[in-house]
Amino acid sequence: MFRFENVSQSPLQGVTFEIKDQDKVILFGPSGAGKSTLLFLFNRLSDPEGGHIYYKDERIEKHDITSLRKNVGLVLQSPNLFPGTVLDNLKYGPALFDEWNENEARKLLDYVQLPISFLDREVDQLSGGEQQRVSLARTLANQPEMLLLDEPTSALDNRTAEEIEEVLERLIKEHQLTMLMVTHDMKQARRLGDRGLFISDGKLQEDGKIPEMLDQPDTEALYKFLEE
Repeated sequence: MFRFENVSQSPLQGVTFEIKDQDKVILFGPSGAGKSTLLFLFNRLSDPEGGHIYYKDERIEKHDITSLRKNVGLVLQSPNLFPGTVLDNLKYGPALFDEWNENEARKLLDYVQLPISFLDREVDQLSGGEQQRVSLARTLANQPEMLLLDEPTSALDNRTAEEIEEVLERLIKEHQLTMLMVTHDMKQARRLGDRGLFISDGKLQEDGKIPEMLDQPDTEALYKFLEE
């Protein structure tokens, strides 16, 4: 699906890896290592200073940027909702492509376990957990192939975070989505990810299966990170 070849974008230096369909990848490392920088390269919120990114075997810049962001959905740590109602937010993306179907609204709220009565609620009246569910539903409304998740539960209390995690796990399985998730929570990494990308000092230090990476790190950098 995605291929990064010698990609640099400060602080990242010469990063090379591949993401395949339905991979469930956890991106982790110390603060300032370049995790969010890397995440934003996938849907062209930023473009690399060096190297090349390929999406579906074609240079990423050849893809229409609106279609790219439809297919590669981003969910941030703080829900970035538009002013207005839940319905306004859900239909925004599909309406750009003239694809909105009113019957989808109930289904989208079912996916994220919110009642249909929420459709007419103003988003600024929702709790943090409810807003994050709406943010997920809005991303799903675009029928993405891949989810980019930038610490989607870190601003939530433990119980709400667990509920969002369960929703994510079910959605990814049901829709056979590819996932790339940034997290600082290694227990969450074990629960949600199959593969890990460990970034430190702007470089991809390790790329492997999550349990093995966390139980038997290959590099001194990862060993130290886990000790901290």
